[in-house]
Amino acid sequence: MFYYLSGKLALLKNDLAVIDVGGVGYKLTISGTTYEAMPANRSVKEPPTIKLFTYLAVREDGLELFGFSTETELATFKLLITVSGVGPKAAMAILSHLTPEKFALAVCTDDKKTISKANGIGPKTAARVILELKDKLMKENGSFAGEMPASIAAVASPVKNNKLAEATDALMVLGYSRAEAMAAMKDMDIAKMELEEIIRLSLKRLM
Repeated sequence: MFYYLSGKLALLKNDLAVIDVGGVGYKLTISGTTYEAMPANRSVKEPPTIKLFTYLAVREDGLELFGFSTETELATFKLLITVSGVGPKAAMAILSHLTPEKFALAVCTDDKKTISKANGIGPKTAARVILELKDKLMKENGSFAGEMPASIAAVASPVKNNKLAEATDALMVLGYSRAEAMAAMKDMDIAKMELEEIIRLSLKRLM
């Protein structure tokens, strides 16, 4: 129905935003990721103009409009709600905990623990998310891959994924946590690097 809404930010709370579009206030449920992306300067006298990509959920008890700061987050949301037992509420909980890039990384590295830290998401649901989405994310020409920015597409690359997993395992053997290992490898062009180089640079960053 709506692909995006652009207008004045009339109201902003942790999980909702109201956009004034031509005198009509549209209430949208938003994630923590989108909330953090909102303009820092939110003057009541001069509210900022924002643009949110939208998804309309139709239920028996009514309609709910969801808003996302980027098309990537919207695409991730749509992918999440294809998982058995994961509805819009659970998908938003995951996106409030993880950015699309971090979510893709967690799925591609079988990081059930990171996903299950989202509010209301248990280990079983996290495992199901990984089981049902990993192959989709790792398809180089998949429908979702086509909507992903380079940062996610690189994470989903099979070549990079193998090196990433091996480097992560090596760093964990050395006593570092998975989170520390992932943080150390952030922004590396892993697809073009040798495994030894990845580990060496990661250790340098961790010391």
